Amino acid sequence: MNVENELLPTRQSLLSRLKDCEDQESWKVFFDTYWRLIYNAAIKARLTDSEAQEVVQETLISVMKGLPNFRYDPKKGSFKGWLRHTTQWRISDQMKKRQRRMESRKSGTFKSDETASTETATIERIPDPAGPELEAIWDEEWERNLVEAAIDRVKKKVDPKQYQIFDLHVLKHWSVLKVAATLGINPARVYFVKHRINQVLRKEIAHLQSKMVQQPFSRPVT
Repeated sequence: MNVENELLPTRQSLLSRLKDCEDQESWKVFFDTYWRLIYNAAIKARLTDSEAQEVVQETLISVMKGLPNFRYDPKKGSFKGWLRHTTQWRISDQMKKRQRRMESRKSGTFKSDETASTETATIERIPDPAGPELEAIWDEEWERNLVEAAIDRVKKKVDPKQYQIFDLHVLKHWSVLKVAATLGINPARVYFVKHRINQVLRKEIAHLQSKMVQQPFSRPVT
């Protein structure tokens, strides 16, 4: 399954619910930057695909609603921590909904001891959304997500042939000689493209860090 394509309706629904936001383009960039992070954290917390998609949408809606009363202050706490905390609550909401559904089914139909035991075991395997396990998951996903989002932006900006060289050598770990032989180019060109796109990538990462952390979240409290 292509998760990104599956989440397109979620993004469209989210943006329609954010129609009163002044800057739709910024929110689109925000979604494209952070949906994977939130989704992957939810999946690693052992939610289902549909539950994880719901976490993505509800987390970003909570972020939007919290902006008027949120003042970004790195001395008091990072944006990374604030977003993780918000995501934790949405994951917890989905777990509670699942528990209620299970209890409703149990009260309405007879279940064997084996089935009931299986469902209980599933709930017990889910990490505490406020505990250290999810915090570790979040830290693991944070940097990887930022790089992946930056790579997506780089791919749209650079020449497709140059990106192919970068993809094969840097992302797929092909040797310089293998890339050069496969594409019929001089090995020196592989080194040149790697250097050039790495520079672009570093700028995109810095841009996302600045754009997503400081600009949208430094508005005065109204």
